Amino acid sequence: MNPRRKSRLSLLLLVLLGISLAIGLMLYALRQNIDLFYTPSEVIYGKDNKADTKPQTGQRLRIGGMVVEGSVVRDPNSLKVRFDLNDIGPSVTVEYEGILPDLFREGQGIVAQGVLIDEKTMKAHEVLAKHDENYVPPELETQMQKIHQPMGVSDGDLKNLPEKDQQNIEKFQEHLKKTIEANK
Repeated sequence: MNPRRKSRLSLLLLVLLGISLAIGLMLYALRQNIDLFYTPSEVIYGKDNKADTKPQTGQRLRIGGMVVEGSVVRDPNSLKVRFDLNDIGPSVTVEYEGILPDLFREGQGIVAQGVLIDEKTMKAHEVLAKHDENYVPPELETQMQKIHQPMGVSDGDLKNLPEKDQQNIEKFQEHLKKTIEANK
């Protein structure tokens, strides 16, 4: 091979290697900053009920759902707040230290962003509340329509649940119907 051609080929390979390395490092850095969106049911059971898609402890994520009535507990000596978040399925506990949005209250849709500290508990560093009474985060509405509406909840399903869970499910179903009708 001609020495001139050999040096050009070497230079081209070095440039391609450098570009590949830069792209690889950028993708690695971006991977660490991705916050995946989950509903409380997906945190517990995994996306599409697949256990291998459950978030892992220490993973950064966003959870969207409704604040369970009667679950908000405030520490009187600090800004720490603890509350449960659910969709139609099980609840996830969210711990947050800071000032909550003015629109935050029980029975309202929120999105919490933070780190999963165990299977059912999240330490949030940001809590976002809805803007009006018909607001449901678009990602949450899409996920709930995809996962929960086809499945449906019949009266027979509600008979075996504790009364508090039945009331929460009924309130959530009413809120979801109103939200879907308002967005049409």
